Amino acid sequence: MKNIKPYPTEEELPPIQTVNEVDFAGYYSYADYMRFEFEERLEIIKGHIFRMSPAPNRIHQKISGRISNPIYNALNGYKCEVYTAPFDVRLAKKTQLDKEIFTVVQPDIVVVCDQSKLDKRGCIGAPDIVVEILSPGNNKKELINKYEVYEEAGVKEYWIVSPSDKSFFRYILDDHGKFQPTKLLTIGEEVTTSILPGFTLVLEKVFED
Repeated sequence: MKNIKPYPTEEELPPIQTVNEVDFAGYYSYADYMRFEFEERLEIIKGHIFRMSPAPNRIHQKISGRISNPIYNALNGYKCEVYTAPFDVRLAKKTQLDKEIFTVVQPDIVVVCDQSKLDKRGCIGAPDIVVEILSPGNNKKELINKYEVYEEAGVKEYWIVSPSDKSFFRYILDDHGKFQPTKLLTIGEEVTTSILPGFTLVLEKVFED
């Protein structure tokens, strides 16, 4: 009788050592993502691979710090935690098995208030706040693809920050699980959120210089 070799398990699958081995027309899970051994950062949205923008420039990093630092300072007394990229967020649907998670993203900033969602690999489940700082070339991904997965996952607030326009825009999840847009804010205005009582983000300080 001919021996039939069983299909390899996730642990037995070979690593993916270079980005050239990635099939950008293929369908990938978080289990596949964990096999990536190259330095280039990729995200998976609904099973499809997306290249991330090149390493954030100085302005991008400065704005990230000017948003994450006030959040961190406001967390005293709260169980919420703030993380900045690179930080994996796995948006599971049916189960938390690696092979059945088809969206893993690296937002610029996340706030997670449910400690059970945090593990050694990042966050599994919807953060309370997701912040994306737009870079040239990634606007479509942030505004369309990520909007859909963040809404479906139940992210409570989705902040979009545009350094080029010096603007701040926020979607807030309503009681029906749908994002509702808010007013476009810019220099001279402030941001507050019910998720972090007492927190105030002064946009003039975010965008100065």
